[in-house]
Amino acid sequence: MSCNFKPITYPNMKYTAFLLLISLLAAFSLFADKNPPLNVKVDAQSIATSGDMPLVSYADVLGQATPSVVAVYTSRIVSARESLTLPEFYRQFSRPIPRAMPEEGSNRERKERLGVGSGVIISADGYIVTNYHVVQGMRGREVDEILVRLNDGTEYVATLIGSDSKTDVAILKIEANASLPAVTLADSDLLRVGDIVFAIGNPRDLGLTATQGIVSALERNRGGQILGAGSYENFIQTDAAINLGNSGGALVDAWGRLVGINTAIVSNSGGSIGLGFAIPVNMVLNVASNLIKSGEVPRGMLGLFPDDLNREMADAFGLESTRGALVNQVQEDSPASRGGIRHGDIILKIDEREIDSAAELRLVVSQVLPGTKVAVTLIRQGKTMVLPITLGSLTGKVGAINTDSSALKGVILRPLDDDLRDGYTIPKYIDGVLVMEVEDDSPFVDKLEPLTVIIEINGNAVNSIDGIEENLVMNRQNRFYIGADGKKRFVILKL
Repeated sequence: MSCNFKPITYPNMKYTAFLLLISLLAAFSLFADKNPPLNVKVDAQSIATSGDMPLVSYADVLGQATPSVVAVYTSRIVSARESLTLPEFYRQFSRPIPRAMPEEGSNRERKERLGVGSGVIISADGYIVTNYHVVQGMRGREVDEILVRLNDGTEYVATLIGSDSKTDVAILKIEANASLPAVTLADSDLLRVGDIVFAIGNPRDLGLTATQGIVSALERNRGGQILGAGSYENFIQTDAAINLGNSGGALVDAWGRLVGINTAIVSNSGGSIGLGFAIPVNMVLNVASNLIKSGEVPRGMLGLFPDDLNREMADAFGLESTRGALVNQVQEDSPASRGGIRHGDIILKIDEREIDSAAELRLVVSQVLPGTKVAVTLIRQGKTMVLPITLGSLTGKVGAINTDSSALKGVILRPLDDDLRDGYTIPKYIDGVLVMEVEDDSPFVDKLEPLTVIIEINGNAVNSIDGIEENLVMNRQNRFYIGADGKKRFVILKL
């Protein structure tokens, strides 16, 4: 993706209780996994107000945090005959570094650097968190090596333990002979607008750099416009200067504790204009712990299609406030359906977590383990009620059909019907097969996006999974005519 950013804004949300997060981490240690459990330092105290003496320097604070921040370099092995056109690498603010063209006729392999980002050591035994978009493609052909450089100049080849595109989190592991300087983690749920923060990273590959600002907003969410459709955005917004290469670096508080991982900026030029975004550390820790334990992130699922309430809609339902999530549709045989949720219900709480919007409902439910029974507080025809619902698993979407096709590997499809059309607000003039999900290791992850409708293949209309298979031609370019966001366009896929 290009590093030219368009102005955008983000809403956001809150997380599960901090003590629950710690208890989950403790539970992970009961399992025997191929990876050692994550052992982190947590300081859950709130930032206190300053004393009588004015603070004139943060040097000591930064001295504690900066040794934990590392530079992350990615590269691939290419032959001299291979085109040097760099693949799209960083989505937010990574930095492609081209190399000189090889001599004509040379056939030697060489290492080509793709980009540079940042990371944070979160455990003394070598676990490092960074962004998914810094290391994406590690399991494919794009990235063959991840190199980590510590603050003292020591370099290690890192192993990618796991990554999650839905939250833009990845976790690496390096093997060092000695204990590494792990950062102390704060409770990001205690952050307040106005708290002093520092962004630490490797901007433009200049070396370790720290910038100061404040938390300018919390719970920024733009419905997937930063991380993509189906993602979970819940950003800390800061005016601390963040630039190309800071991706995956640390956002620390005035005590030097990690509160977030720097991820995105809003800028037309690619430089900082005071609108930077970081993933809260509580979310990062939850994702990282699951990736270490099982290589994936389990997420709860209700099985419904919610929408936000505007003032007009709230008045029509007799509500005093626009807070909550309106249920437009309930999927058949879903946890929501079995638990008694109906279309027209307005969901206000999941357990004790208040729900202000459809995006917040989706986020909160996703953070609860599948199989967990939750209390859903809702309003139905002016009456408040509480329904017990046992959550399903998001990894197995209700009604989703995996093609199991070598031609469209990793693409999860479903024939478009009225329920899907209404639930995802797909125009009636678009008909075909809906892309429900594209797995991270799919060769089509950069070509097809979730909620894209495949209308035609090679000039032939398709409305079923079999229809897609019948019209694909192997070992050649296939013309896909697709619809997304109410617009139609062609995409060429080589099988």
